Amino acid sequence: MKKNPDVVIIGGGLAGLTCGIHLSKMGQQVILIEKNEFPKHKVCGEYVSNEIKPYLDWLDLKIQDLNPATITQLEFSIPNKKTIHCNLPLGGFGLSRYTLDYHLYKKAIENGCEIIHDTVEDINFEDDLFTITTSELKKITTRITIGAFGKRSNFDQKLQRKFILKKAPWLAVKSHYKGKFPNNLVGLYNFEGGYCGVSKVENNIINICYLVNFESFKKHKNIDDFQANIIYKNPHLKEFFSNSTPLFDKPLTISQISFEEKTTIENHIIMVGDSAGLIQPLCGNGMAMAIHSAKIASELIVDFYTKKTISRKELEKKYIQSWDYNFKKRLKTGRFLASLLQNKKKSAVIMWLLIQFPFLLPQIIKRTHGKSIILN
Repeated sequence: MKKNPDVVIIGGGLAGLTCGIHLSKMGQQVILIEKNEFPKHKVCGEYVSNEIKPYLDWLDLKIQDLNPATITQLEFSIPNKKTIHCNLPLGGFGLSRYTLDYHLYKKAIENGCEIIHDTVEDINFEDDLFTITTSELKKITTRITIGAFGKRSNFDQKLQRKFILKKAPWLAVKSHYKGKFPNNLVGLYNFEGGYCGVSKVENNIINICYLVNFESFKKHKNIDDFQANIIYKNPHLKEFFSNSTPLFDKPLTISQISFEEKTTIENHIIMVGDSAGLIQPLCGNGMAMAIHSAKIASELIVDFYTKKTISRKELEKKYIQSWDYNFKKRLKTGRFLASLLQNKKKSAVIMWLLIQFPFLLPQIIKRTHGKSIILN
């Protein structure tokens, strides 16, 4: 690997690793900086929409070798036990981040990416070049830097991004279980102050991940107390927790989750995945969006290096336009739906409407998902 790579990627989650695989496949020299070792569990719904399946095939990722769960159905309920079902328009698959991220990591290395386990301390942009300094005092210069920091990062604070300056009200809790749950189903279960997703991943493991308003959560002593007093009011969730065995010593948690709008370019850094925008988990599309955003950024970066007529200004403009075109409406819809589910009366009205007009639910799903990616 040459000392001055074409691209430096900061963050080794779904979006960062996908960028690394794509760019190295196209002959770009890539360094990816990630502070954590692989494999590693992450707080995530672990459902991936099939809209990005053609792109994963193009990257030669062979996802089927990981034995993902095939998911085709959605079940939605509120605490009064009313439940509706529908087919997922495109369907998807369940795969843990532990398995998927490690698979991407190995593919990135196979493709020739250099992966450095370190923490970025500073990024300076001057004279059309980035100088990146790590905690181990490595200095790397490059023309293109990709920000794949995730939901929130210390580096967001250093960049003084607007969303990080606001207090974020959300807490997420995730764990794996052994128990009974349909192989092809993703369940979305509303409770007071939040909602919970349940679905299978590889090896017949059940992933459960819920999002709750922290003000509601902190009224209780701990996670067990919260689940017993609030989550169990939804009978589907009570039945699941009562008859399942946890596989983690304790659940994973992440706080200060923000769904505020984010900038997609910050100090000329190209933001991808959750660093560019975080969709409400109830939409079940965050993983696919992260991977899709990596595709958009990578294609434009390849054009920047191979088609000398594309300037940095044009690259950034096209990325912002493409991000907005593909994701802005989805994010807006997700925020709107989440606000409705937070209100007990409104969520009851929504359920009544969906029961009376069952064709509405697939239409709502389509508004938070994209069409199957068409490769050029």
